[in-house]
Amino acid sequence: MSIIAEFSVKSDDFALHHALTAAPEMVVEIEQVVATMEDRVMPYFWVSGDDLAAFEAAFQDDDSVTNTTSIDEVDGAKLYRGEWTENVETIVYAYVELGTTIIQATGKAEDWELRMRFDNQDSLSEFQEYCTENDISYELKSIQEQEQPIASAQYDLTPTQRETLVTALEAGYYESPRAVTMRDLADQMGVAQQTLSNRFRAAHNNLITSTLTISHPDEDDTEE
Repeated sequence: MSIIAEFSVKSDDFALHHALTAAPEMVVEIEQVVATMEDRVMPYFWVSGDDLAAFEAAFQDDDSVTNTTSIDEVDGAKLYRGEWTENVETIVYAYVELGTTIIQATGKAEDWELRMRFDNQDSLSEFQEYCTENDISYELKSIQEQEQPIASAQYDLTPTQRETLVTALEAGYYESPRAVTMRDLADQMGVAQQTLSNRFRAAHNNLITSTLTISHPDEDDTEE
C-alpha cells in the first residue's frame, strides 16, 4: 500500500530561497512536476502575493531554478515553468529514482511544506536514508497509508478535492448569499486563493464528468 508523507524542508535546502527571502510576502505552490528523458525535473509552479515585482527581480538571480518561462497569469498570480538545478537534487532523486509523486508543495521564505506519495514503506525509507547520507535536513510531520476513499472511487475525486468541496459546503460557500468568500475560505484552509480556485475547477470537472456524462445503461430507452 502506498504511503503519504508530509515533510517540512528549509527553503535554503530546497528551492527558490533567494527569491522567497527577497520577497517574504510571496508564496510558491508547485502545480505539476514533469520528469524528462534526460532525468531533468521541470516544475510548473504558481507565484502569488503582494510583492511580485520584487520576487521576479530576485527570481532572475536564484540559482535553484533555470530556463524559466512565464506561462499564464490569473488574478495577480503567475504560472511559471522552469527546471530545477542540482540544488534540489533530493526531490530529483526521489522523483526519478524512487517513483515518488509530489502531491503538494508550498514554499515560503523560511521553509517548504511537501506532501509526497511513496509506493511503499521501503521507498520512503530509501528516501530518508538518502537525505541523511547527504546531510539534507527535514522534519517528518506525518505518515499515513493511502487508502482508496469512497469519493475517489465513486466520483473520481482526489482526497484534497473532496476535502475542498466538503469544507466549502460546511462553511456556507454554496449558500445564497454566500456565508464566506473564496478568500476567507482559502485563509481557513491555509492555501492561496489561486490554489483554492484551481482545486474547485478540478473537483467540479471530475464531479460533473463522473456523474453527468456517463450514460446509464437504460438511459437511451428512457424518456425525459
